[in-house]
Amino acid sequence: MASRNSLDMYMDKAVGHYSSLFTLPSRRKVISILFVACVFGGALAVFPLKPSFQGLTLGLIFGLAFFFVTVLADLMIYNCCMKTDPIFSLKRCSALSFFSCLVWFFFVFLGGVISVFLRSPNVWLKLFLLGFSSALILRLLVFSAASLSDQGRIIVSSLLQPSLCSALLFFMESIVGYSLSARLLLPFFLLSIPVAMLTVFLFISLVNRVGEKNLGIDSITLFKAFLANWTENLNAPLESIFEKFGYEKSIKISMLAFKVKEKIKALVVVPVLHPGPFKNVGSSPLPYIIQNTLENKLGCVVCVPHGVSGHELDLTSQLQNQRVLEGILTSLDFPSFDSEAAPLIRTKKKGADASCQIFGKCALVALTTAPQTMEDLPQELDFIIAGEAEKRGLSPAIVIDAHNSIEGPFDLKGVVSPLKEAAVSCIKKASLQQTSPFEIGVAKVVPEEFDVKDGMGSGGIGVLIVKVGDQKTAYITIDGNNMVSGLREKILLALKEIDIADGEVLTTDTHAVNGIVLTERGYHPIGEAIDQAKLIDYVRQAAVTALDNLEPAEASWRIITISNVKIIGEKQVGALCFITEETAKLSRRLAFSLFSLAGVLLITLLILL
Repeated sequence: MASRNSLDMYMDKAVGHYSSLFTLPSRRKVISILFVACVFGGALAVFPLKPSFQGLTLGLIFGLAFFFVTVLADLMIYNCCMKTDPIFSLKRCSALSFFSCLVWFFFVFLGGVISVFLRSPNVWLKLFLLGFSSALILRLLVFSAASLSDQGRIIVSSLLQPSLCSALLFFMESIVGYSLSARLLLPFFLLSIPVAMLTVFLFISLVNRVGEKNLGIDSITLFKAFLANWTENLNAPLESIFEKFGYEKSIKISMLAFKVKEKIKALVVVPVLHPGPFKNVGSSPLPYIIQNTLENKLGCVVCVPHGVSGHELDLTSQLQNQRVLEGILTSLDFPSFDSEAAPLIRTKKKGADASCQIFGKCALVALTTAPQTMEDLPQELDFIIAGEAEKRGLSPAIVIDAHNSIEGPFDLKGVVSPLKEAAVSCIKKASLQQTSPFEIGVAKVVPEEFDVKDGMGSGGIGVLIVKVGDQKTAYITIDGNNMVSGLREKILLALKEIDIADGEVLTTDTHAVNGIVLTERGYHPIGEAIDQAKLIDYVRQAAVTALDNLEPAEASWRIITISNVKIIGEKQVGALCFITEETAKLSRRLAFSLFSLAGVLLITLLILL
């Protein structure tokens, strides 16, 4: 349990960096703000030296020239060096130039102000050259850390825009009043460029050691793979890394099928794996992949709630997803069906809530701590509960982590024992219930107005209603990653108004919604961005539809094991999160020390020349 708590701690710190990310506006807007920055920066660069209408005009001309040279450089960089790079589109090249210009113009403006006070135009020139070096370091750093291109293209792309813009010094010579000389320029460029390249090289090398030491993969390669996914939805770079250090494990899949008149009407699939780590990487989209494939094959409603598992059971790639899917597809030959079920029983212990409903000899158990926060539960609970069911003469239980309440921190250590007690008590009570014929009704709705940015996956909402005697219970499965605290209770209350006595609201824990929005979590749980009233209305409508198609049914179940599936693993997930956190810390320290030292060296060089 201690290692699981440490993993959760590192995961929380790692996902916290989502809020540090940012997106760019359209290229047209990027060009517009680049234009404004250059024109405004040009005016500020010259006007302090010539505080007159003529000076303002010359400054505007300088800024326009800077803008056009920069745009030309970006076009050359993209078409000659970055056209095949998945990350550096023309828009991103222009955005980098915008930030480069901001840095550069800061030094140029500072040089203009100091030149006025010291009455020395050469100060303006030296600050212009210092701005050149700062812009070059920024470009080298960004291209080196983000581009998937080779080193030669990275160096050319970094140098081209600053070099071309430096030619504008000849235009400024007569305006500002300094004297260009090879004695100053040639030594400076010959020394400052190597200093900039060496500084960035040292920075990258030292940062890489964090990943190499902990996982055998350098940190920048990992960062580039993440950027390729975040910016362009490319999952292959990250998955190739996961495939290298992942290891094989057997994965359990539980299935509960409901048949009406010789046809499967509903299927509940509970994979004991984790749909992560985020977006379209690894097993993140697997719940919907399973749902969509089986619905197309069987022509029924398929629900894929979250099994009892955590990030240590993330699959490494789409190849592993396909292996799991193939294992499920070859195991749809259900044995004999049973026509009787027991009513749903619910037990609560110290904030833990377990429900159990028995179909034939199969116990379907759902665990929650709602309305308190709940997150991934340890796999040991699945083993314990399955063993308890077998002691009662039942088949191994199908255990669902409802994953349906989040607000604040999750006390994993404090809920395991109460959940175990509640589940064991619940199974004991349920096994003593008299069974009788049952009916089921199903419905599915995929709200068009909700999408992954709102926290809703492509699987939408599935509703399974079970009627045993006079009791009607509902299993609501929503394709999302958890839901806000209190929403589960609102949904169950709304269902009581249409004569559904009890049930459970489940989420798939899909991570296809993770890494989509730039919040602290990196995703919205169900009900945070979605209009809760609309969601409840959709659930209610689907439940009414399911009630309308209630029919006598039979149930069958299968628990299969798929061997040799490659997972990322708890140790590796922890290492990845640790690398993310430690790299961020080290980068901040190195940026201050290395770039400050480079600045001191460059300033000393300018003083001596």
